[in-house]
Amino acid sequence: MAKTKYYFNTQTLKYEKVRLSLGIKVLKALGFISTALVFSFIIIAFAYTFFDSPKEKQLKREINQLSLQYEILQDRLKQLNAVVDDLQERDDNIYRVIFEAEPIPKEVRNAGFGGINRYKNLENYDYANLMIEATKKVDILSKQLYVQSKSYDELAKAVNSKEKMMASIPAVQPVDSRKLKGAISGFGYRIHPIYKIRKMHEGMDFTAPIGTPIYATGDGYIAAVGNERGYGNRVIISHGYGYSTKYAHMSRFKVKKGQRVKRGDIIGYVGNTGASTGPHLHYEVYKGGKPINPINFFFNDLTPSEYMAMLEVASRENQSFD
Repeated sequence: MAKTKYYFNTQTLKYEKVRLSLGIKVLKALGFISTALVFSFIIIAFAYTFFDSPKEKQLKREINQLSLQYEILQDRLKQLNAVVDDLQERDDNIYRVIFEAEPIPKEVRNAGFGGINRYKNLENYDYANLMIEATKKVDILSKQLYVQSKSYDELAKAVNSKEKMMASIPAVQPVDSRKLKGAISGFGYRIHPIYKIRKMHEGMDFTAPIGTPIYATGDGYIAAVGNERGYGNRVIISHGYGYSTKYAHMSRFKVKKGQRVKRGDIIGYVGNTGASTGPHLHYEVYKGGKPINPINFFFNDLTPSEYMAMLEVASRENQSFD
């Protein structure tokens, strides 16, 4: 209950009640309400400045979660890009080389998307830059995978059409590795064992005991059998597709001219005939009539470590055996 206020009236010399007019009462009420509103605003502003509302806390949690997911997405895109780069590298430098197909140009693999702005519908959203960047990466990756898929389709057709060619291309060692004595003379300039001069050696020499089996390194037919000056007893196999192989210094033959042979068939045996300084097989590979390094044609029966060891030995500029 409000207290009653009095004042001393000097005219009547009495205490009388204080009576407020309606206007004063309204002004006081308005003043009180205004003060309350000002303090309320200050308190609310302080609270919103230094303390998060439940809604803000929820939104911040969602933003943190989305940021984490975006970083994970970026990492996964990097990993996928690395995988695609590896597939492209293998495709251009291994698979397409084997099947004699031209590499896919980089401008085709990495071509962008021309024409209209494909991401206009994302520009009005919050964090539009992040969304557009991620979408672009996914689109580019999708196109690269599409190009790679088409390349594999092309190679699959090449496999079907070139199955016979793959069986014909020289792809194994002509002498079993377990029978080799260890000494190998490779392709290139070597010291001739008889003339003692540096001379081009157009094949590889494999030292092995006399009578060691010699194998056809690819399918084909026997183009020549007999004795050739310097080579001694030799066999020439025509494999087709521009390839042929020569096997020299043999002790004896096991094939006849015109005979069809398969990769791995025994065609003769290691010997020491012709201009030879010891039992060995001299092996040559020809493409288009020109001698090429046989070391490039042992991919069917050597592991990577065995191939590297063979490559290291064959590259030494030692003395040949013929």
